[in-house]
Amino acid sequence: MEAPLYPDFPPDSSTPRGGQPAFWVGPRHLAGDDGRLYDVVADVLVGLGWTSLTIVRGRHEPHEAPEDRQVLRSTVLHISPDALRWAQWGLADEPFHLGELPIAWQVSARGEASSPLAQWSAYFTPDVPGEALTDFLVALDARDQPAVPFAGPELVLDAVAAHGWFRDIDQPQAAATDPTFTSHISLGEVPPLIQDADPRVLTTETDEAGPAGWQAWAEPVLGAPCLWAASFSASVPHDIVAAFAAALSSTAPVLRRVLPEATRDRLLRAPAV
Repeated sequence: MEAPLYPDFPPDSSTPRGGQPAFWVGPRHLAGDDGRLYDVVADVLVGLGWTSLTIVRGRHEPHEAPEDRQVLRSTVLHISPDALRWAQWGLADEPFHLGELPIAWQVSARGEASSPLAQWSAYFTPDVPGEALTDFLVALDARDQPAVPFAGPELVLDAVAAHGWFRDIDQPQAAATDPTFTSHISLGEVPPLIQDADPRVLTTETDEAGPAGWQAWAEPVLGAPCLWAASFSASVPHDIVAAFAAALSSTAPVLRRVLPEATRDRLLRAPAV
């Protein structure tokens, strides 16, 4: 059982006046997003030169003062310089759910700027560690052809196995779990509503298995709600998923001020001084 590195350390002794204490914590796949998933990802995308657009929708009644206008939905869209890839923050936009959790970020890519449709999409809920999502985006940004596969699925499993994750006994070529059996990554059936340009997605019968995509999630207690979930459609290149998997399973500690309630007792932590 994992426990705090300093169990007798007063939780608020390093708290700056008006702030929260900072800790170095691990394992990272249970560390949550520090309540800053938008800011962390957006800062990285700005650094990569992506353009951000904010779409605000609301209701403005006749004779209503501008300050009384009701904002109903808003979306922030980040677009790469070549317009081949984009990331959309939709948490305030009434998103659909993944593993009973709302989608926070949706990342998509297409092969040609002239194509109106995404070749693939990936979805991330709140509490996905920001380090894993940003490494995924950096790997995506570095690709000249974001929709062309360059490697096989073994790359993803190798990435987590290098950090001590175990391959599934029944599916050693398609699934792995962390040593505490709380976080998982698996290549298999894709949940409903996951968008992909593979035509087999549209032609698969209800009793047939469609193209396989990677799914990742953390379930701190068996049968309890997931802490976070991520879904990659079938056409997401495996090497980009491997970048996510490597960062997710990394044993390097991460800096956190906000610890998830569901996993705080499982986290090793030391005060950041």
